[in-house]
Amino acid sequence: MTASPTVRRRRIARELRQLRERAGMTLDVAARQLDMSKSNLSRIENAQIGIKPRDVRAALALYQVTGNDAEALIEIARGAQQRGWWQHYSDVLPDWFEFYVGLEAEAATLRTYEAEAVPGLLQTEAYAREVYRLTAGEDDLDRKVAARLRRQDVLRGDDPVELSVVLNEAVLLRPVSDRSVMAGQTAHLETIAQLPNVTIQVLPFNVGGHPAMNSPYVLLTFADAADAAVVYLENLSTGLALEEAAQVRSYSLVHERLCSLALDPAASLIRLKEASRYFT
Repeated sequence: MTASPTVRRRRIARELRQLRERAGMTLDVAARQLDMSKSNLSRIENAQIGIKPRDVRAALALYQVTGNDAEALIEIARGAQQRGWWQHYSDVLPDWFEFYVGLEAEAATLRTYEAEAVPGLLQTEAYAREVYRLTAGEDDLDRKVAARLRRQDVLRGDDPVELSVVLNEAVLLRPVSDRSVMAGQTAHLETIAQLPNVTIQVLPFNVGGHPAMNSPYVLLTFADAADAAVVYLENLSTGLALEEAAQVRSYSLVHERLCSLALDPAASLIRLKEASRYFT
């Protein structure tokens, strides 16, 4: 059973779509039988909105799914109605980013490349505060920083996420604030890099061009094989989740290439120490 209601909603969406297709029903036919609009059913099947357990039961009956299989899906639908911790920050987290945080909270592995800034999972409070000031202003600053720091719980605990980060060397050298903030951030990276579940690699300038020059990304995979991997992309105003197997494979190959171009973890740790000394 998945812990994140976001992942549960995504699982239900995929299962209902596959069951409808297996039953040979179009969206129109299934929606009429379930007494809902075609657009609503489409949004449910794309995990854009949730679905109540009683409506899941009705859909499963329509698709002739019964017994233990049906009860397991209904139980997942009940879990999808729970509130994740991030929903308590819905006043400062846009819907599209809440969706990502819900996936992140359940991920077994995260692979990411960042070109400009330290990833949120690795930011200190002071660095996060300065990044928000630069990119979003002063509004609700404390709550935004609190939500970002809460996300970092996935790095520790009984079953922490496996995190692979490739940082462009520019991330280490770009001073987003004064020297004390940057010194604290680079020292924090040194510490985090030594966690057994975290790998940080620095992509040095001297490698030249590389396959992610136009696209920072996060690639998420999950412990349960039924939850398909996701590539998450973000810009200033929205986020995009790519779920097609070919898309995930493409970004997986990009990450493998970046890891091969970057300094190995031991050499990257040395580079982090050098950056830390630069700001002290």
